[in-house]
Amino acid sequence: MDTRILVVDDEADIREILQFNLENAGYAVDCAASAEEALEVLGPEHGLILLDVMMSGMSGFRMAEVLRKERNNDVPIIFLTARTGQNDLLTGFSTGGDDYIPKPFSINEVLARVKAVLKRSSRPAESRAEDIVRAGALKIDLQAKLVFVDGLSVVFSKKEFEVLTLLATHPGRIFSREDMIAELWKEAPYVLERTVDVHIARIRAKLGDHKNYITNRSGYGYTFNVTD
Repeated sequence: MDTRILVVDDEADIREILQFNLENAGYAVDCAASAEEALEVLGPEHGLILLDVMMSGMSGFRMAEVLRKERNNDVPIIFLTARTGQNDLLTGFSTGGDDYIPKPFSINEVLARVKAVLKRSSRPAESRAEDIVRAGALKIDLQAKLVFVDGLSVVFSKKEFEVLTLLATHPGRIFSREDMIAELWKEAPYVLERTVDVHIARIRAKLGDHKNYITNRSGYGYTFNVTD
């Protein structure tokens, strides 16, 4: 196993525990004591970030926003935090987080979540014709995990990509929020139905003039249809 993980936490004992156990599990591990330091050391070799939310200086949520919105970096992020309120969970997922582990955590749970997120985010190098989804002005490369709108590449977080792909590959089918959570958040037991709404709103904003490809059937759920 050669995946390199960046652990970001301002508590030295937590960094040490995570580094020790992740390295024993076969991962390469780098550590940062702050979000600011993490932004300096993060490189293309890192395949995952374990990110504390409540740190002095820049918070984990803010660091995720910087990566997603300012740097167009879609490296998977697992938040580690004692904050498990509904608004905190929604903030975590809306900033582009892939999973959310509450503190105190068990090492076995961390290792299981890390394995699951890495499995979901693996990217084959080549794309075949059957791995391309075309729908109106939209093109989705299922292998390269890329989305093109009107021929231009648009950056989607991993979870946004998964939601869009689920809908676009089943045009006309209505997915309830419960359907999407069961399909796309199997390893994240803290996901709320509003989390789905947050992701849909972000996807529709990125579709721009074609936002109506995704519509809400009140009382039923979301569906995808090309309306151009």
